[in-house]
Amino acid sequence: MSVSLFYCASRAVPLTEAETAAVERIVAARMSSFPYQDEESLYLYNNGGGQPGEIVAGSTKIPLDPGRLLPVIAHTLDSVTELRRALPGAQWRVHIDDLDVPWDEDEGYVLPGMRDADLMAELGGL
Repeated sequence: MSVSLFYCASRAVPLTEAETAAVERIVAARMSSFPYQDEESLYLYNNGGGQPGEIVAGSTKIPLDPGRLLPVIAHTLDSVTELRRALPGAQWRVHIDDLDVPWDEDEGYVLPGMRDADLMAELGGL
């Protein structure tokens, strides 16, 4: 059984050329800094996922390795935070299966403990 992080943005106005270029830059930069070559990273669907009004949509499979869980979640949520900040006026939904990930104006998308070094070390030792 797999668990995934899903993200989508909707609005009435399609992406502008400048926004499309910004999304492409963010995706390229975030993918090149992703810590694991053999894990799934930020992945955007073609055509915003195909739903009416969706301008960006994608998903990332959460790794089964407990030591990689938090780094992958943190990296992906940081990526989605950058995308959200580059696309003003969009309505976002970010969730892990049925659990919504909250938005914080200062920190962006975060989950409790996702940057906790002690928790990461503990999970890495499992």
